[in-house]
Amino acid sequence: MQIPIFTVDAFTNRPFSGNPAAVCLLENDLDEDLHQKIATEMNLSETAFIRKLKPGDDFTKSSCFGLRWFTPANEVPLCGHATLASAAVLFHVQKNTNSVLTFVTLSGELKARQVKDHIVLDLPLYTAYPQELKEVEELIKAAVGDMIVQDLRYSPDTKKLLVRLSDTYERSVLEELKVSAQRFLSAEKTGKVKGLILTVKGNSSGKGHDFYSRYFAPWYGVLEDPVTGSAHAVLSSYWSEQLGKKEMLAFQCSRRGGELKISVRNDGRVDIAGQTAVVLKGNLTF
Repeated sequence: MQIPIFTVDAFTNRPFSGNPAAVCLLENDLDEDLHQKIATEMNLSETAFIRKLKPGDDFTKSSCFGLRWFTPANEVPLCGHATLASAAVLFHVQKNTNSVLTFVTLSGELKARQVKDHIVLDLPLYTAYPQELKEVEELIKAAVGDMIVQDLRYSPDTKKLLVRLSDTYERSVLEELKVSAQRFLSAEKTGKVKGLILTVKGNSSGKGHDFYSRYFAPWYGVLEDPVTGSAHAVLSSYWSEQLGKKEMLAFQCSRRGGELKISVRNDGRVDIAGQTAVVLKGNLTF
């Protein structure tokens, strides 16, 4: 059996930066257990599987596809960068002729469209609510030690904890912070956190970034994710409210790094735009 597979760096216009995702094009249904086996083999934070919804569908002409995402450890309900990567494979490699692609996913229908040299994802926007420090104190300590925490929020829809560090900290402090995400597993006692976002306010005077972040998900087998669309579905809501802005530019400060253009809409959703670089084309053979 052969399956076309691609590696795409998402939220960057340069190879070997941004967030890499593997993308598989499924001509036919795949045995259920093979999705996880392939994702484990690829060993990237996400492997995406694009599938045809009807027998007559075509990767170059159809506008609606099924989409699933797997980490090396399990399936996840939403992955922004692997959706961006999937759209890039269809638009740029398959030369899909539609202006908008619709993906049927565990998080409902997600749309992707091309705008100049960016691909824009239409994602759900998730609210994060104030979180009691004492419930998650050990986890915060494991993440940032004695650093000053300015705000603490929790998103029940995504099970993500948002930790805003003091505005006195610069981007460089967040970038240089040594985080041992493996320790989060024993430090998280509530059972409700599956992802940890660290964020600081940016310097958005002029053309700077409005906010910076890093994201950790050892509960899903991902110690640190380079650039995370789903985390920005939470961050966008939070920072839009804090800054009083609908249009924002964000940067995720992982070692690879990546930039996201954000537009918070009035219908409870968010447009997140990024660029991509296709770095590998091949076939899985088994």
